[in-house]
Amino acid sequence: MFSNPTCACGFPISRRLEIPRPALASPPCPNVTAPTNSSPSPSPRHSAHALAAVHPPAMELFPDEAHVRLRSRAHGTYLHAEEDGVGVTLRLRRASLNQAWAVHRLARGGTSYVLLHGAAYGRYLALVRDDDAQEGQDSARRACRAVQRVYDAPGQEDVLFEVVWAEDGSGDVLMRHCTFGGWRNFNNQRTMMSWVVEAIPPREDPPELPPVIPPLPVAIGGPVRRRRVVHQPVFRRIIQYVRADDQGHVNNLVWRMFWFDGRSVSHLRGDLANELGEENPHSITLCVWAGSQGRRTPLVTDLPANEQTMDIVVLATESAEHVY
Repeated sequence: MFSNPTCACGFPISRRLEIPRPALASPPCPNVTAPTNSSPSPSPRHSAHALAAVHPPAMELFPDEAHVRLRSRAHGTYLHAEEDGVGVTLRLRRASLNQAWAVHRLARGGTSYVLLHGAAYGRYLALVRDDDAQEGQDSARRACRAVQRVYDAPGQEDVLFEVVWAEDGSGDVLMRHCTFGGWRNFNNQRTMMSWVVEAIPPREDPPELPPVIPPLPVAIGGPVRRRRVVHQPVFRRIIQYVRADDQGHVNNLVWRMFWFDGRSVSHLRGDLANELGEENPHSITLCVWAGSQGRRTPLVTDLPANEQTMDIVVLATESAEHVY
């Protein structure tokens, strides 16, 4: 696990993200912020209308099925999907799929929304009410927190965001949640959290799966120094899986399941190859499906550190190249 660094303002970078609810006097409406580096920032004196005349709609920073990183303008850190498959934090940039998010565009009720699902575990960025908020806190501004969730209901709203330009003329963008409104700064809740949107170019080739790493020996104290292998906790979960045809279609009546121990995606691919009678594990590609309304995400990193059931769609590797 990484230590929890702090930024210059003292904010713990790995702290879970909190979004206060808007005051009751203002109706809840989605609000999101993210900056772009594609052009010089206009003067802060420019109004939102002037900015709109210079820039295309902010939603164009999020083309459907593209991959992006979101960097906090205030803290210089990136939106990060935690390895537990649930938490969302801000972390310094590392070459990690946990900081890559796939764009899912959706129109509902005449409004265009941006949904983001993690490139690591496929779960969707969502805001939920924070039941751990401090006692006595104004209920009208009670905090919410960012989490990773499955997208499983047609009318689900906790995953819906709108994207607009920041009104300070910086060229950054704001993200507004469908229910809780604007995403506010941690150190100054009177201001909105603004984001720099960094586009991630598509890969030419699918990534290699991470190798299976054996447990490392550690030294034991005493007059005679010895070493022993310390095993990490073993996570046990149900894997529900279905095989897709060459066009990616699945039959929802033929799902199967088995118990899987550990987190190794290489081991999981091998076990699924055995289940399906495939002699070569490299002939299949795994996609995680985080909810019936969600999109499939290639599973190319080790499983999250939890014991929650995972839905896996198995594709033939030759027919899976278009998903990367």
